[in-house]
Formats: sequence, structure tokens, C-alpha cells
Amino acid sequence: MHKIESEMSKPDFWDNQEKAQSIVTKLKSFKSVLKPFDDMEVGVSDLVLLLEMGVEDAELCAEIPDKLAELEQGLAALELTSLLNAPYDANAAIITINARDGGTDANDWAEMLFRMYSLWAKSNGYDVEIVDWQENEEAGINSAAFVVRGAMAYGYLKGESGIHRLVRISPFNSEGKRQTSFAAVDVMPEIDDSINIDINPDDVREDTMRASGAGGQHVNKTSSAIRLTHIPTNTVVYCQNERSQHKNRALAWKMLRAKLIKLEEDKREQAMTQKYKNLAKIGFGSQIRNYFLHPDQRVKDSRTGFQVGNFHQVLNGDINGFLEAFLIWRMKTDE
Repeated sequence: MHKIESEMSKPDFWDNQEKAQSIVTKLKSFKSVLKPFDDMEVGVSDLVLLLEMGVEDAELCAEIPDKLAELEQGLAALELTSLLNAPYDANAAIITINARDGGTDANDWAEMLFRMYSLWAKSNGYDVEIVDWQENEEAGINSAAFVVRGAMAYGYLKGESGIHRLVRISPFNSEGKRQTSFAAVDVMPEIDDSINIDINPDDVREDTMRASGAGGQHVNKTSSAIRLTHIPTNTVVYCQNERSQHKNRALAWKMLRAKLIKLEEDKREQAMTQKYKNLAKIGFGSQIRNYFLHPDQRVKDSRTGFQVGNFHQVLNGDINGFLEAFLIWRMKTDE
């Protein structure tokens, strides 16, 4: 960590913005792991002191249960952090959301999920950068791609990949009928140039097009949007958010590298968990969570069984319970 801080103090540190941002994120990840250990050490020392002084002081003795509960809570957090030990857990997370079945309700649902993740990121001290945004003409979005940067962002969010299902009375149906809609979420680790990914340029088709959606006159006059297709795996990425075609191309290549790494990670995970009956519930394209607003309010994860009885609380970004439950569930399936 001292080596990183020394590198950050160099005058030319910010000359390479991408590299600098990657180093800053890495430092934050280290600190997020080390600080709880330091806090725990201080807490144990305080508890020992309380025990010694509490023998002769009843008021101090009464503080011991609360201090012990605080330490137990800190230990539980440390145990959870220890589960974030996969190769890319410390990286930023690239999240893509696509509206699926359900018509306009699905488009609206996709935008609601984007808001949920954005609020979670904000409340937990993460930064969000929108990479792509495809609005739907009637309501909501067709798709969105954004980067969540902060300590262990990918480690915490990787379990969100899959199909998210919403059941509610449709605001777009004049008859007030119940509607089921779906949105697909995919989470990939952001990969910097220090990680070598061998991609044959001949295997990648590049298409340029005019950007769509918000952005003023610029998006209607220039072919700044970039779409890359990795032909062997049929992996497609699209980027239009930057005003420069050059920047969109760079971001699209970064997303393509991340997607190909994610494909390899999925293959590795499937090989590790082949013996489990619930293997089909793992990974992109499978239904992982149900959100009910009718007939009752609840959100339930179909893998872990964890559920919350307040729909709006979850949609306002309170998803830590789901993220933690997935990490614990994933650990148990690996045992």
C-alpha cells in the first residue's frame, strides 16, 4: 500500500488518467480491507481495558455487552470481506441492463433497476459513470451500460448477473391489469491495460453509426457510436455516450475485453459447480430475483432464499442484504 501511495505522489501520476484511476481504485480496495482489521484491533484493546476496569467500576462494566456486540458485528463484516477473494473482485464493475419481455413495462423496469443500482452506489460511496444509454420512445430505456467504481465493486455486484422479474399493476395498461416484465443484468469486471487479453483484431467487426437519444445536435450529425462484435463468441458491445468516436472506440474495446474475461470466469465457475443441482440458476440469462408489487410487496432471491418485505426500500438502493446473502450462498456451494 505504501508503494501505491508513493506512486500517487509523483508529479506525472495523472498524466495517464485510466492508469491513475485504476491505481486509486486499487488503493481504496486495500484500505477497505485493512481498515476493518485496524478497527478490530483497537476494539479488542478497548474491550480488554473495559474488562480490567469493570471489575471495580459498575458503570464501565455495563458497557461491556454493547462493546462485545460491536466487535461481533465487525467480525461478521470481516468474514464477509474475506469472501471477496476471486481474481477480479477488487475491480470496478461494468453493468449492462437490457429490457426483455414485457413491452413498455420492461423498458420502465430496466430504468428502475438502473436507478436502484445508482442509489446503492451513492449510499455506499461508489462513483457511477454512464457508458451507454438507449432510451425507449414511450418510456424507460431499451438498455444502459455504466461503470461502478469503488472498493470491491465487482466483488459485491457480480452476483447481480441474471434475469430480474417484476410483477405489478401496469401503469401503462388502461385496464389496470397485472403485468410481468423482465430485465437482464450482466456484471463484468473493468479490466485495465495491465491485464493482457489476447484478441485477434481480425475476429472483431467494428460498425460505426449515429448516436441516438439525449445529447443535442451532435448525436444526430456525427457517426460517433461504436459497435464491436467478437465473431468467434458472438459477443457484442456498444458505446455511444462519449462525443468523440475515438473515446467511444476505446470504451467499447474495454467493454469487449471485460465481457470476454467474464465468459472465461463463467466457464470456470460452471466447471467448479457442475455437481450442484442448482447450477442452472447461476449466471447470465437465468432468473435470479423476483420483485413483487402486487398482490403483496416483497422481493425474493430465487438462489439464496433471502427476501425483503418492502419493495420500495429495495428499489431505493437497499440491496446489501441480497449482495451479502449471495456471497455466503456462493461460498457454501464451493465447499
